[in-house]
Amino acid sequence: MVEILLQTLPFFLLIGVGYGAAATGFFSQEANAALTHFVFYFALSAMLFRFSANLSFGEVFDGRFMAVYLGATAFVYLIVNAVALWRRLPIAEGAVEAQCAVIGNIGFLGIPMLALIMGEAAVGYIMMMLAVDLLVFGTLIVVLITGSRGGATGPAVLRTVARGVVSNPMLVSIFLGFTWSAMEWPIPGPVNAFLAYLGAAATPGALFAIGASLAGKSAERLAVAGWLSFAKLVAHPGAIAIAALLVWPVEPYAAAVMIASAALPTAGNIYMIAAHYGMAAHRVSATILISTVGSIVTVSLVLAWLAERGLFQ
Repeated sequence: MVEILLQTLPFFLLIGVGYGAAATGFFSQEANAALTHFVFYFALSAMLFRFSANLSFGEVFDGRFMAVYLGATAFVYLIVNAVALWRRLPIAEGAVEAQCAVIGNIGFLGIPMLALIMGEAAVGYIMMMLAVDLLVFGTLIVVLITGSRGGATGPAVLRTVARGVVSNPMLVSIFLGFTWSAMEWPIPGPVNAFLAYLGAAATPGALFAIGASLAGKSAERLAVAGWLSFAKLVAHPGAIAIAALLVWPVEPYAAAVMIASAALPTAGNIYMIAAHYGMAAHRVSATILISTVGSIVTVSLVLAWLAERGLFQ
């Protein structure tokens, strides 16, 4: 446990540096928006393209893996939605809460951290989970919010969803990388080095940006945020573990990556969705803050548990 904690500690220290810089006013939220833009559109995209272009899509794609992840995640999603309905919340608010409970920060935090701790082989599995999160649950929240409001027709919703998919640089870079790989084109040495240098900025940049964004988060609605953080940090990885190890077992290393990714805190982009639609933004903000702080302990515990069982080296 101590060894794993020491491995994850530098990542959370980087988050802490970002938080401190923003909380003291040394690093403004405008500066953080620019940094996030750089990481999202340039550094992280370069990292994802380079990883996927150097992988064989046929070897990486695993329909069973994606089905297990989708099934277990949908189970937790439905439970959180049911609790929201029991509390007499509107469908749109329930969708936002369910999104908080199942969509983790696997893009900004998971890829850089788990690739270093669990090995670069983890990246292919993480990209499959990222695709499920963005294509399935990213689409679902837009459909539920716009549909429940009755303010958009079917074609309008589809256009909104399609626009979100084609404008997401993570999905685009993964698609282009696997296309490059499928064509069996080698990446020229200077280009590969360029992508490596640019992609190397993703880890420190993303973690610093996460910390800086937390400084602007509210800690209101603590009871609900605590429940959603519990769902994200405990219920989601627990459901994934039961599904991937017992109900519909997948290869041990793949299961370890899936469980570790599910244990990551709530993704920051959910706040942007909530704020855009004017839906439960304070609740989401508090959940991101609480789950990120809590994950310092829970992620280390999950990784230690996986390592003790020999699911990864």
